[in-house]
Amino acid sequence: MSAKGLVVYLLTAFSVAVLSVYFVNNYANGGYQNPSLLSSSKPNALPQKFGSEAKAWPELKFSWRIVLATVIGFLGSACGTVGGVGGGGIFVPMLTLIVGFDTKSAAAISKCMIMGASASSVWYNLRVPHPCREVPILDYDLALLFQPMLMLGITIGVSLSVVFPYWLITVLIIILFMGTSSRSFSKAIEMWKEETVLKKAMADKRTSVNSRGELLIDTYEPLIPKEEKTALQIMKGNLNVKRIFVLILVWFCFLLLQVIKNDTLACSTEYWVLNLIQFPVALAVFGYECVKLYKESKKRRLAGNPEHICEAAIQWTPTNLAFCALCGILGGTVGGLLGSGGGFILGPLLLEIGVIPQVASATATFVMMFSSSLSVVEFYLLKRFPMPYALYLMGVSILAGFWGQYLIRKLIAILKRGSIIVFILSGVIFASALTMGVIGIEKSIKMINNHEFMGFLDYCSSQ
Repeated sequence: MSAKGLVVYLLTAFSVAVLSVYFVNNYANGGYQNPSLLSSSKPNALPQKFGSEAKAWPELKFSWRIVLATVIGFLGSACGTVGGVGGGGIFVPMLTLIVGFDTKSAAAISKCMIMGASASSVWYNLRVPHPCREVPILDYDLALLFQPMLMLGITIGVSLSVVFPYWLITVLIIILFMGTSSRSFSKAIEMWKEETVLKKAMADKRTSVNSRGELLIDTYEPLIPKEEKTALQIMKGNLNVKRIFVLILVWFCFLLLQVIKNDTLACSTEYWVLNLIQFPVALAVFGYECVKLYKESKKRRLAGNPEHICEAAIQWTPTNLAFCALCGILGGTVGGLLGSGGGFILGPLLLEIGVIPQVASATATFVMMFSSSLSVVEFYLLKRFPMPYALYLMGVSILAGFWGQYLIRKLIAILKRGSIIVFILSGVIFASALTMGVIGIEKSIKMINNHEFMGFLDYCSSQ
């Protein structure tokens, strides 16, 4: 599936799924429609069950459930951070089906696990040199480009999760994950073939180029640690204090707005004002980065300089910048709906625009650390998860994130195949589609049998 084919597939499938809500609701509820999406339910409306789920917080004690959750959490965190997707699509079903948490609490703990794994992965990546060039392995230009849109998308996703029926969220996630996993898998196969050609060329003392005309022989040789640089020197080279300060400032602005919004009445004037303020905050940072990338890209094109501004192997035209904004918002929206960090979109997208797997994984994990920590702080203030379970599983994820990065990078250095990261990315997304699909279908069937409301929910009364 090509990139354009994937976009057409997603737009068509999403449109059909959203329009089918009214038909499904008519079938399950005999034609009853919820009066309004943005106003409170009328007191004389027909009584309906809306599938509200009671809070379930099991006690943390040694059992087969906690052992199995530990193993799955460790493997999910290790593979998820290596692929740059976090692993929320695996954690949420695990916490609900195996441990016994309700869906909302499971999503909150999932964010804690993603934050722990991404933080340890970022710490590890800061001590790893770029595999090809003397530049940071974290692409701060791409991080600043996507982080504001990702956080804005999370806000939209959380709002849609209140309105969208559970079965629709399940269908949309399955559609998205199947599309992105198939595209990532085909990308991995393409890279594997290119690497095979490279290895043969290296054996014959020849060089080779990939489909983008880049010299491949330099891609994996530098994976062997350079003895002339210490870990501290590599870390200093990977840190960009000014860019990190801007990212933290954006993170703090969104956190402050969310905390203030939680103390306001749903659908009041202050509530909508605080929601709308997030748009100029995100667009200001995104717009500044867009102008910078566009001007520098245009300047280099006119000068005949073929070197790319950042790791992405594309020209920063208005069309490409708009596409990146759309994907950033979509990634955040999926994160808000699912309880993940948004990496299910960002990881494949970075590969699609030409970022090499090692940098794509490190940058996506870096951005996810900000988006997931924002949600964790908010969930903590709302008391949405039990601290003992959250701390334990976060500790498991921290260890998994570090050792996952260490082992996979060692494997890449031995095999000289960066496509391993892309195969892991595709596998994690596909596994998430299966697990989310199973739990979503099971719950949807139960809702149909109980004649629960299957249409769009009232936004204000559902807060």
